[in-house]
Amino acid sequence: FFFFFKVGNLGMSPKKIGEDIQKATLQYKGMRVKVRLTIKNRQAKVDIVPTATSMVIKELNEPERDRKKVKHIKLSGNLSIETIYKIARVLRERSMSREFWGTVKEVLGTANSVGCTVDGKAPTAVQEMIDDGSLVCPAE
Repeated sequence: FFFFFKVGNLGMSPKKIGEDIQKATLQYKGMRVKVRLTIKNRQAKVDIVPTATSMVIKELNEPERDRKKVKHIKLSGNLSIETIYKIARVLRERSMSREFWGTVKEVLGTANSVGCTVDGKAPTAVQEMIDDGSLVCPAE
């Protein structure tokens, strides 16, 4: 919350902007999300920048939790490969990979770190299937 110093220098109310951020992130309660704050003509606009982790956890439909009370939670669930493709399409523009299958592999790595499976298989196994050509990703 170091943005309070910058917003205060612009002559805006940090409290009001904090409330705007809180309203915008209600659907992501209990998760960390990236927020882009755009200030134009002393009007603050809050945009949520989706990350792979927040999108994977949201697709798992995990119950809300209080981050201060519940620590080191292990997520378990199963995602379909189509869900992985959907997440990869959203993240495509910010991805570092040149091809779409590279973005899919990035999302699979995130799914592996979160602890879920993809179509009943480990995400690393699905990555190997993409590498050896037994699973062909769509072009986009």
